[in-house]
Amino acid sequence: MKLILKENVLGLGYKDDVVTVKDGYGRNYLIPTGKAVIASKSALKMLEEELKQRAHKLAKIKAEAEALAERVKAVKPIVISTKVSSTGSVYGSVNSLHISEALAQQGLEIDRKSIIVKDVKAVGEYVAVVKLHKEVSVEVPFTVVAEGGEAPVQEAPASEAPVAEETPAPAEEEAPAEEAAPAEETPAEEA
Repeated sequence: MKLILKENVLGLGYKDDVVTVKDGYGRNYLIPTGKAVIASKSALKMLEEELKQRAHKLAKIKAEAEALAERVKAVKPIVISTKVSSTGSVYGSVNSLHISEALAQQGLEIDRKSIIVKDVKAVGEYVAVVKLHKEVSVEVPFTVVAEGGEAPVQEAPASEAPVAEETPAPAEEEAPAEEAAPAEETPAEEA
C-alpha cells in the first residue's frame, strides 16, 4: 500500500514522503491516526504542487536544522550518572530521554524521539545520533558514569588522587611544629 506521510514517523519516513507499507499497518494505524493518506493520483498531484509552493520554506527549515546541528556539535561533553552495579553494569539502561534531558540542561530543547541511542547497559563512552531533519543529523558523544562519580570507571584512580593529596595536608600542618624538612619532602614525592 502506497501512502503519503502527513507527519514524521520514526523508522518509516518524514512528512510528505511517499512510502510503501503493509496494508494492515496503513489501514489500522497510519490512516486512522492521521499520520498518512492513501497515495492516489490526485493526492500525488496535490503533494507535488504543494511541494513546489513550499520549496523556499523547506530550504529555510533545513537551514534552521543545520544551525541547530552546529549548536548541538558545540555542546559541552555530556556526562550521565546512573546507578551501577559493582561490575560496571547499569541498572536499567541509558536511553534517549537521558540524552534529551542533558541537552536541555545546556539550553537545547531536542525531542527525545529524534534521538537514536543503542542500548547502553554499561559504564563507558557512547555516541547518540540526533536527527534534526531528514538530511541533517548530528552525532553526540556522551559518557556514562557511576552515580556520584564525575569520571568514568577507567579514570577512577585519577579521581582518588585528590583524596591522597588531602591525607598529607594534615601531616604538613603538623610538620612545621616538628621540622620543616619533612614538609618539603612530601610535595617532592608527589611530583
